[in-house]
Formats: sequence, C-alpha cells, structure tokens
Amino acid sequence: MSEHRLPERDRPWLMRTYAGHSTARASNELYRRNLAKGQTGLSVAFDLPTQTGYDCDHELARGEVGKVGVAISHKGDMHALLDGIPLDEMNTSMTINATAPWLLALYVAVAEENGIDGSKLSGTTQNDILKEYLSRGTYAFPPGPSMRLIADVVAYTVEHVPRWNPINVCSYHLQEAGATPVQEIAYAMANAMAVLDAVRERVDESLMPTVFGRISFFVNAGVRFVEEHAKLRAMSLLWDELGRERYDVEDPKLRRFRYGVQVNSLGLTEAQPENNVQRIVLEALAVTLGRSARARAIQLPAWNEALGLPRPWDQQWSLRIQQVLAFETDLLEYPDVFEGSKVMDGLVEELVTGAREEMTRVAERGGAVEAVGYMKSELVSSHRERVRRIEDGDLTVVGINRFTETEPSPLTADAEGGILVVDPDVEAEQIAALERWRAERDEDAVRAALDELRRVARSESENIMPASIAAAHAGVTTGEWAQALRDAFGDYRAPTGVGEAVAGATSEELESLREEVDRVSDALGRRLKVLVGKPGLDGHSNGAEQIAVRGRDVGMEVVYEGIRLTPSQIAASALQEGVHVIGLSILSGSHRELIPSVIAQLREAGVDAPVVIGGIIPEADAAALREAGVAAVYTPKDFDLNRIMRDIVGLVAQHHGLAAAA
Repeated sequence: MSEHRLPERDRPWLMRTYAGHSTARASNELYRRNLAKGQTGLSVAFDLPTQTGYDCDHELARGEVGKVGVAISHKGDMHALLDGIPLDEMNTSMTINATAPWLLALYVAVAEENGIDGSKLSGTTQNDILKEYLSRGTYAFPPGPSMRLIADVVAYTVEHVPRWNPINVCSYHLQEAGATPVQEIAYAMANAMAVLDAVRERVDESLMPTVFGRISFFVNAGVRFVEEHAKLRAMSLLWDELGRERYDVEDPKLRRFRYGVQVNSLGLTEAQPENNVQRIVLEALAVTLGRSARARAIQLPAWNEALGLPRPWDQQWSLRIQQVLAFETDLLEYPDVFEGSKVMDGLVEELVTGAREEMTRVAERGGAVEAVGYMKSELVSSHRERVRRIEDGDLTVVGINRFTETEPSPLTADAEGGILVVDPDVEAEQIAALERWRAERDEDAVRAALDELRRVARSESENIMPASIAAAHAGVTTGEWAQALRDAFGDYRAPTGVGEAVAGATSEELESLREEVDRVSDALGRRLKVLVGKPGLDGHSNGAEQIAVRGRDVGMEVVYEGIRLTPSQIAASALQEGVHVIGLSILSGSHRELIPSVIAQLREAGVDAPVVIGGIIPEADAAALREAGVAAVYTPKDFDLNRIMRDIVGLVAQHHGLAAAA
C-alpha cells in the first residue's frame, strides 16, 4: 500500500445535532428519531431559564420557556428527557455553562436512579463561563465563584466520572461575537489556562496530567475554510506546548488537542437562506479534511437558523451532510492532505505568532479572569470592523451585499415561514407541571438539601458536586439550586465593551449622519438620546452592542445597560434617562411575549417615545408587532447600520414634528 493512502479507512467522527425544545418528553421523542436516523451522540440544547438558573415561573423566564432549547426544572424532567436512552452507552454533550454543575448533578442522579454508575457515563458539559461574559451572556454568578464551580466539576469528574469531559473550552461563541482567528485562538487558550490554574488549587498536583487530558474544546469553523483549518492546527500546536511547558504533562496522548465543532452561524443569512447549505458544507470541510487536526465530534447548524428554530427535517438535512462527507466521499481514506503544504505551514506560523502576542496582552492584564473587560472590548471592536466591511462591500456576503436578485424560495413558503414555532401554551404547561412537582416532593428533604448547598458554597474549599447531586435526588429545582448559590456568591453584570470600544473610522456617510443628529438635537434642545435594551434572558448581545456603538459614533447619547432586563426595568430606565427612542433586541424568539409587555410598561410609566426592535423575527410576527405599536422592525437582512441610524433619527424628528432633512 502506498504512503499516500491509509492502510484502512478512518472511523468517522461522532455525529450530533444540537437539539431540544419545549418539553422534556417532546425532546426525548426528537432524540430517539435522530438516533434512529444515524446520529451517534446527543447534543442537548437547554432553554434560557435552565441555562441561567431560573425556574419557568420566574419573571425573567416569561416568554423564554422551551424556546431555544428544552426546559429542565428538576430530576423528573431529566428522567423524561433521557427515557429509553442507555446512558452507559450514549455520549451526551450538554451545552450548559453557569448551571453546568447542576445539570451534570441531575444527569448523575438520573443515572444512579437507573442503576448506572458514574464511571460508565461519557459526554461533555460545556462549562466555559468566561466566554459567557465575553459573548453569549448565559452567566449567573461572578467570575471568581464561577471559576470555582468549574474547578469543582473538573475535580469531581476526574475522580468519579472519569470518561466525562468536564469542560469544553468554547471558542465557538468568540467567533460569533466577532473574534478574528488570532483572537479566537488566544482567548480560548487564555480561558483554558485560567481553568487549569483554578483546578490546580483544588486537586492533588499528581492529577494535573489527567486533568489536562480531560480538557476538550468546542470551536467554530467559518467559510474561509483553509484559514479555519490552519487555526485548528495552530491551536493544536499551542495546546501541546502549554501541556509540556506550563503543566508538565509528559504523555503526548494527554496533550492531544481534542475538540468538537459546530460550524459558523454568524455567516448564515436570512436573505436567500438556501445559500446557507453550501456555506455549512464548506465550513464542515475545515474540520474534516486534514487528518491530524480532524474534529472528534461535529454538529452542524441547520440552513434556516437565521430565520428561527429548525424543524426535525432541517436538522436531518444537516445530519445527512455529515453522513455524505463521512461515508460517500473519500476524505477518510488518506493521511493528512495538508502535510508539507507551504500555504498551510505559513498560515499556521502566522496564526501562532499572532496568538502568542495576544495571549501576552491578556497575561499582562492579569490573565483571562481579570482581562474580561479588555477581551470584551476587543471583540466588540472586531465585530464592528466586520460589519463595516460588509457595509462597504469589502467583505462579500452572497445575497446580502452582492447578487441580491433572487427567486422566491419554496423552502420558506409554508405558513410558519420555514421554521419550527414552539406552542405558546408550553410555558403555562411547564409552570403547572412545576407547581405539581413542588406540591408532591418532600419539603423537609428539599430544605435540608438547600441548607447544605448554601453551607458548601460558602465554605470555598468543599466541592459543590456532592451537595448538588444530593439536592437533585431530593427534588430541588433549577431555580432553587441557582438561588442558593446566588445567596452565597451574589449577582453579577458583565461588562458590555461598548464604552471601551475604539471610535470607528469616519466616512462621508458618517459625517452626514452626525450633521443630521446635530440638527435634530438642536431642534430638540438637547442631545438626541437612545436607549438600547435587551429584555428577557437572551444573552446574544452582538447586534445590540453594534447598534449602541454606531449610535455613539454618529453623535447620539446612548444608554445601554447590557443584557437580562425586565420590561419594568427598561421602562424605568427610559423614564429616568428621558430618552427620545427605545431600541429593543431579541434573538431568542420571545418577542411576541416580551415586546407588548415592554410597550405596556412604557405607556404606564408615561414614556412617549417610538419603539424599534431588532432580532430574528418572522415577517408574520413583524406585522403583528407593528400593529401593537412598534415603529420599525429590523432583522438580520438589515445589515446597513447607517441606514438604521438614519431611520431612527427620522423617527425621532417625525415624532416631535420636526422638519425632514433637506
């Protein structure tokens, strides 16, 4: 057999679809169907209340229950979610961060109640809280205690659940927040070092090589798939180097860079969404073509994720893409096709050099935990540059800023617009089920478990996992577990990065906009002021941040207080700040419930100002929102921020009876 072929075909990677919605039973049915179609691992999507530690009857959970994932309130829900799935054979990935100790505790408790020992469980908890402060926003506790919780999960699993990956250091969402390849590498490595250093304080030093070997990564792969593959090779080199030089890991197998991937969702478009299929295929090549840096597990987004929640058929299409790549093509038959490539070697060296320089800047600011503010502002600035390049046509996005003529798509022609719409009755059903659960459990056992949980949390030195597993067995709910830890740790609001983001480059369009803002401000008698608000639990703040930054750049006074606001908080802020216009951003699908509530609170508070909304909003919902009083609706197809700014200035002028611009 010649050296340019493998002696036998490689085994394919673990194939997953990121799935879960509404209730545990509905999601269980979906998982069973997906496994029957050839999926080889589970990837559980949890709803935002579960991810942020709130029960479904909490004020902040309104409109969010079961929307972007499955609602899991207690061990009964976890039993239903995993019913009939052999946990001692299944590899389960759970995209959960702030509440990762709790969801793992529920998983372990359910396994134990089914007679399965923790040593037989395999899977992954994402459990990377630092990137939540930087990009995705599903944090619950301050950085220090959060790092302690991560370290506790790592320390516990190494000893008691040894086949479990206790953390996916997650660079995926960094790229979604605008990270360049260099930033994605550097910030992921800095996050990993912060986690390892925290674990080092909680385990015997002799266990550190094993700990290092259990750390995995969850990365992003964009459409520039040659550069993206180079990024993965660069990460592999740096990870091996960190293992040898910083953590004294001698076994090369334990230093291996192990990663799973979901390819880029940032580049998926609402306009001409059928183009997303070829984008997904090309992005999948980045993590499958080169054997020495091939992903161990892959989940692909669906073509319609820029429109809303995918249906089972849409997810099947993404699974079939993986299966065609693995079983019909010949990419698993060869050694590394990039070995010895001048182009690849040059790209890797370029990325490694840049990442080392950026890692040094993070280290100079005290490491990843202390440098959250710095990294956040850098991501906001990078994302702003990406938006500018699309606006100016320097970065082509097919169907957005070039080749925009199109035929109507039959894929979106149905009554729901080609997406899955969660039944709005799910929330009420979940609340009723939660009330029944509370009424039927042993309250004394719950109280004792929560008291013990608070004691362990305040102890600092004890591991949180045993008390969490005991609480799961006792029937404690997700919100109760998180509140017990909030009692011990306090609440936290992450930096927005907006104030620190550097000013954007000027242009004729920006100068013209500044002049118009000045004209309207003079007529108003004070500076035009906009409130950018994010109601509910949606933590995807990239769009809101870019609106806030662009508003500042054109001369508006901008009020932006970050994520996770109630309608009453938004109304109170609008009243106190005396704003001229309110811009709301929601990407979680909760707009139908939350926007009317915000408008009602504004009117009750006596705030008379136009309301605009941006987010993933189907056209049918957009029409209903306009009827409810929303002045303008923007979706991902509206990429021209200067046009949006001009619209907002015009709305304010019209609302106050000012003359239109000459």
